[in-house]
Amino acid sequence: MKKALFAMCAALLSLPAQAEIYKHVDAEGHVTYSNVPMKGATRLNLEPGSPGGKSSSSGSRPRSASVPTPAGFPKVDQETQKQRDDKRQDILATELANERKALDEAKKNLTEGQENPEVYRTKDGRTFRNVAKYDEKIQKLQEDVNLHQKNIELLEKELGNSK
Repeated sequence: MKKALFAMCAALLSLPAQAEIYKHVDAEGHVTYSNVPMKGATRLNLEPGSPGGKSSSSGSRPRSASVPTPAGFPKVDQETQKQRDDKRQDILATELANERKALDEAKKNLTEGQENPEVYRTKDGRTFRNVAKYDEKIQKLQEDVNLHQKNIELLEKELGNSK
C-alpha cells in the first residue's frame, strides 16, 4: 500500500505545472511579465517542459518588441562619445601595459621558485627535499602566471573589439 501511495505521489509531482504568462509594454517601453492579466497585456503561449518555455506558434522563445528610445532619454553628441571612447582605449592600454609587467614579474618568480627547491633539515644536520611544499609553491606561482596571461588575452581582445 505504501509503495502504491508513493508511486502515485511521485507521478503527481512529475506532472508539469502550467501557468498563463502575460507580457505588457508600457508607454515608456518597460516590459513586464506576469501571471496576472492586465489591460493591454498579451498572453504568451508557452509549452511546458523546456527552460524558458517555447512559443507554440513559432517554435522558439518569444522576442521582446523593439521599442524606440523615449524622447526624454539623454543623448551624447559624437564628439563627447569619441572622447569617452578614446579615454576607454587609454585606460585599457594602460591596464594592458601593467598586466604585461606583472606577467614578467610572475614569470621571474616562477623561474626563481623552480631553481630553489624546498628543503628541511633534521636535528642531526641532514638535508631533505620537501617535494609537497615545492609542488605547492610552484603550483601557486604557475597559477599567477596563468592569471596574468589570461588577463592580457582578454585586454587585447577588448582593445581589438573597441577599434
